[in-house]
Amino acid sequence: MKGVTVGRKCWFVLALFLVSALYGQPSIAPGGVINGASFAKSQVVTPGSLVSIFGTSLASGLAQANSIPLSTALGDVQSVTFNNIPAPLVFVSETQINAQLPWEVASSGTTLVVVNRSSGSSPAATVPVGAFSPGIFSVQFGVGQAIAFFSDGTLAAPAGSIPGLATRPAKIGDTVIIFATGLGAVTPPAQTGRQPSTLTTTTTQPVVLIGGVPARVDFSGLSPEFPGVNQINVVVPQGVTPGNAVPLQIQVGGITTTDQVTMAVSP
Repeated sequence: MKGVTVGRKCWFVLALFLVSALYGQPSIAPGGVINGASFAKSQVVTPGSLVSIFGTSLASGLAQANSIPLSTALGDVQSVTFNNIPAPLVFVSETQINAQLPWEVASSGTTLVVVNRSSGSSPAATVPVGAFSPGIFSVQFGVGQAIAFFSDGTLAAPAGSIPGLATRPAKIGDTVIIFATGLGAVTPPAQTGRQPSTLTTTTTQPVVLIGGVPARVDFSGLSPEFPGVNQINVVVPQGVTPGNAVPLQIQVGGITTTDQVTMAVSP
């Protein structure tokens, strides 16, 4: 009988969890709105960038955007607002939402973030906003192999290191394309949730360091393919020490990204 009692308790707890996920009030974790590429904590977020929101009961299940312009509703998430401005949604789940912080939000001060579901709305989370919050997309979310590739789509990573992907190290003089977010304002201005209709460049050009050596930046702007994603084209400079995990960093607005995001460089 004791085992049956324990089993019933387990089922009861599981039932409570499921009910909470399906119908509970959303809640944003303290410090839970962060850069969607770097996952860096205790930093500002930037208008136009992709952000990740962490919490509980944020959605009843997984849903992912499958078209552009991005919708401001996804799954059973009716909206996520920043200062009452609905944000385009990329992905939702019970514990995480990925969204684009609307360009219309002021680039200084704070913004109030609210997740709205049919089951209720989250208490507003106050989030600091700044003009820059650079983050490089990587395979392991904020650390490890960067999403840095050549024009043919081959990733600048050790040969054969990622099953199913073409990879090779970069050489001195190669042009590498880096995907990032949070590089700030662009010209001409972009529309929230939409692909840019023309070539857009960042109003402030970032410094890119490969192994601590400044690289020539040939282009810094928005990716033509996806809202909220920055594209930087750089040339691998002389003086980089070769290796399979050479630090790749961005400096802009007095902020330097982590040295834990890397790429491969051959002699």
